[in-house]
Amino acid sequence: MAGTGKRADHKKSLVIKLYGNNYFGKQGITSKSTQKKRVNVINLGDIEKNFNSLIKKYGKNKEIELKEYKILGEGEIKEALTIKAKAFSEIAKQKIEKAGGNAILVKIKEEIKKKEVNKEEKTEIKKEKVVREIKKKIK
Repeated sequence: MAGTGKRADHKKSLVIKLYGNNYFGKQGITSKSTQKKRVNVINLGDIEKNFNSLIKKYGKNKEIELKEYKILGEGEIKEALTIKAKAFSEIAKQKIEKAGGNAILVKIKEEIKKKEVNKEEKTEIKKEKVVREIKKKIK
């Protein structure tokens, strides 16, 4: 914001109220390669605390499907649960098995392979179109 001297100092409070603290300062531009990978994580203690709501939302009969989450080992789990997740820390896996439950890894690689196949099909279709256009120009 231009004019941050004494005269414009009163404008800052209005801007902060409207847009929050993110209006001033460096925001930065990050390319896709430099962005941080953000992984959804949940601790065993949080699973134990919010067991009823997690069962309603993600599972049934002591089986919870947390496909987008990595399970971390902080906290204790008392019941024998079957938890399906993207990843487990070693401690979390040990604690789940110690309580009599199962820790099952969900494979997301199949979805990635499907996307790759779709990309390959698209490139083949594009190549065919280019070949057709070239043949038309030759005739």
